[in-house]
Amino acid sequence: MSTAVTNWAGNITYTAKEVHRPATAGELADVVARSARVRVLGSGHSFNEIADPGPDGVLLRLDALPAVTDVDTTARTVRVGGGVRYAALARVVHAHGLALPNMASLPHISVAGSVATGTHGSGVTNGPLASVVREVELVTADGSQVRIARGDARFDGAVTSLGALGVVTALTLDLEPAFEVEQHLFTELPLEGLDFETVAAAAYSVSLFTDWRRPGFRQVWLKRRTDQELPDFPWAAPATVALHPVPGMPAENCTQQFGVPGPWHERLPHFRAEFTPSSGAELQSEYLLPRAHALDALHAVDRIRDTVAPVLQTCEVRTVAPDEQWLGPSHGRDTVALHFTWVKDTEAVLPVVRRLEEALDAFDPRPHWGKVFTMSAAAVRARYPRLADFRALARELDPSGKFTNAFLRDLLDG
Repeated sequence: MSTAVTNWAGNITYTAKEVHRPATAGELADVVARSARVRVLGSGHSFNEIADPGPDGVLLRLDALPAVTDVDTTARTVRVGGGVRYAALARVVHAHGLALPNMASLPHISVAGSVATGTHGSGVTNGPLASVVREVELVTADGSQVRIARGDARFDGAVTSLGALGVVTALTLDLEPAFEVEQHLFTELPLEGLDFETVAAAAYSVSLFTDWRRPGFRQVWLKRRTDQELPDFPWAAPATVALHPVPGMPAENCTQQFGVPGPWHERLPHFRAEFTPSSGAELQSEYLLPRAHALDALHAVDRIRDTVAPVLQTCEVRTVAPDEQWLGPSHGRDTVALHFTWVKDTEAVLPVVRRLEEALDAFDPRPHWGKVFTMSAAAVRARYPRLADFRALARELDPSGKFTNAFLRDLLDG
């Protein structure tokens, strides 16, 4: 079946010769076994060619498979199908009195795709979304099923795997007791004199937003667990109106603010599950670097804000605790993540991305695997000390390279 499929933003048109939506595990295994190239399209929230199998390949969509969300309240785990999105998962988990420790800003993204690309929320003690995965279930190149669980020597390569090992059909995640969260928003936090470590640790999850049109941050979002101390935040004024991270956008799409407590899954994301925060009229880039460099990196961006601001919608600064995933962007280091939401104009944005990467290069940045970046493949490879281990794992599970594509071969094989 030939068709034209794009990502959510519409900046990528996939070149796959066929698109399949298998409805059963058997159909999925059959498609994988007989195809020369296979990639999986989750919720389409990647902004580069990471999901494109190429013109000789098959693009798989998993949203027609059974939406498995099996909760084990005794073990505090959930087994979730490869096509499930966070919003749907969260509702089921919460109904059992349990919670995920963190979520990304969008609840509309797929669970499997998010952990495979190193996606994260925020909080100095919160690891990336992949950090709660305890088992991965894969359909490998010959259509057979493989389980890789925590404790297996291969596990730290199997979660943030970029889809290069097989088709993820299910994940088992760790849960914790459900909790409530309040959001407290502040405005106009100065960059000059900023104590980044103190600000970043002021609440369970902290996000700083700016449009870089002038120094400092237009908004600060503090997400406080109600079972933790109420933060004192004397560095900026409390917001007096509801805010959207992108200036001028309506705040009605955002999760409840002004300190109103609510369930974890209705506060940890920035956007409500029942709303789509935008139509995809944007491009995104993100760079994750050692948190010790946060302040120097922010000043480096500030020095080129006249270049950045004209094509920027908003910039979000978050923190991520270290993880052990071999290809995790926060692998082995306390991390600060600088996220840029650009206007949807590739020709105008790419030169700015190159200039931004030059400004951040001294701080050892790792680009988010699913975003727009122009860093050389050699530079990216040099930032992952366990890359050779991942290559060996990929050769073990996918000796013919069925799940690779041009994007991954360039980045990983060198």
